[in-house]
Amino acid sequence: MHDMSHAILDLVQQVMSSPWLYLAIFALAVLDGFFPIVPAETSVITAGVFAASGGGQPNLALIIVVAAIGAFAGDHISYLIGRKAGGRLRERKAFVWARGALEERGGLVLVVARYIPGGRTATTLTMGAVRHPLRSFTFFDAIAASSWAVYSALIGFFGGMAFENDPIKGLLLGLGIALTVTFVVEAVRFVRKRRAVTQPSAERLPQDTSI
Repeated sequence: MHDMSHAILDLVQQVMSSPWLYLAIFALAVLDGFFPIVPAETSVITAGVFAASGGGQPNLALIIVVAAIGAFAGDHISYLIGRKAGGRLRERKAFVWARGALEERGGLVLVVARYIPGGRTATTLTMGAVRHPLRSFTFFDAIAASSWAVYSALIGFFGGMAFENDPIKGLLLGLGIALTVTFVVEAVRFVRKRRAVTQPSAERLPQDTSI
């Protein structure tokens, strides 16, 4: 069993030191823009772990740049899909949520949605479907894609530094942090939604005017 795990680790390290890794990260980040089950974030975190524990290979800065460009390109493809299929998306639950968030926060919702499961794709499709100005979309998406790439790569990198001699533990730590952040974002969103529902109800309650 130990020999098998060692062989798997060696194989992963070989993949992480290959120049093809950057192309793979780019492709996964692009696909994740409109096909959200693709493990783009996991691949960036994993590469970050091995950037810390592999003696500079792969290169952390290059991981961030490639991931950000891929995410940026994938989001724009999703935006264009939304423009083409806007009428067929309007009744979907995720579309309704994203449209409400867009009305509330404007282009900034792109940055927030990046950390909500399924939120990225729903938001980019919605912004295309409602004909959100492309210039505004591009501006906010550049911020969203860059912040996501930096966040994912650094989570992996610091996890790899914490367990420099055991990259598997570093990977588990990085994934655990990413899942925790996602859970916290979802929890805050749920609480805010509940408050928004209960406050109007409280305001409608009759007030006691007796002396």
